[in-house]
Amino acid sequence: MNEPRPQPDAAVDVVELRIPCKPEFVAIARLAIAAVAHRLSYSMDEIEDLKLAVAEACTNAIQHASESPAIDIRCELTDDELSVRVRDFGRGEMPEIRSRPLDEPRVGGLGVFLIRALMDDVTYDMHPGQGTELVMVKRHATEPTG
Repeated sequence: MNEPRPQPDAAVDVVELRIPCKPEFVAIARLAIAAVAHRLSYSMDEIEDLKLAVAEACTNAIQHASESPAIDIRCELTDDELSVRVRDFGRGEMPEIRSRPLDEPRVGGLGVFLIRALMDDVTYDMHPGQGTELVMVKRHATEPTG
């Protein structure tokens, strides 16, 4: 029997999505975040930024946690911001997550750079043996539409 989930604070709306940890499902995450951001009246440019950041986060999870059966995406909407949590269920043993200078010659590694450039706040939480969670925050000044 499933236990009831705790109810979120009345000022926070929550949208959750679980996708398989496979590249062909990243488009679904992009569409979902676009719908959520549109609901909050983000500009088209901000929506595109959110879509790209979420796609990069999911792609990183797929590349670094290929043994994870799924990726959980949790959006928390408030009057001031959209917080997006992307969590995989891999080993959670990535050595060091950091962005790199653009002039550093190597392939890959731009995902973290893009995420940090597009979002207002970015944090990682690694759980050894249980996965990695990336939390991205995009603030906004407009009121949600009714």
